Amino acid sequence: MTVRLRAHHLLCMLTFVGEGYTSAFTDNYRRIAERLSEGEEIKLVSGPDDICAPLLGEEEPHCLKASVIERDAVALADISTLLGEEIGIGAVLVPDAGLLAKLRRNFAGGEIRHACLGCEWGELCSRIAATNFSGVLIKAA
Repeated sequence: MTVRLRAHHLLCMLTFVGEGYTSAFTDNYRRIAERLSEGEEIKLVSGPDDICAPLLGEEEPHCLKASVIERDAVALADISTLLGEEIGIGAVLVPDAGLLAKLRRNFAGGEIRHACLGCEWGELCSRIAATNFSGVLIKAA
């Protein structure tokens, strides 16, 4: 199987420690974290993804807002620059030790955090990055 992720969730996954919007969201994200930690591939998608799924039944899911779509575009640009190749919707990435280390190092340094500006989780993610990503649930297989 493949985990379907929108681009900005490539950043969110780096600091996921089990907190989230609702218990259904968190439970779902924990299952996805386990799959990613086992090395399941990531396929980049446009719009709501496997992480968003529990929120899509809300009256006005934030996953569909223009600000979130813009966050995806900015994250995709930053990650493409970091990896030195154009990655886009449909690209497949393997969350191995090398990729996670490179993403985390540059996330902690701020180079790939432009999409995080204004995010309500920014402060939490900064604290996690400052502790060398202690307690994160997504680890390399």
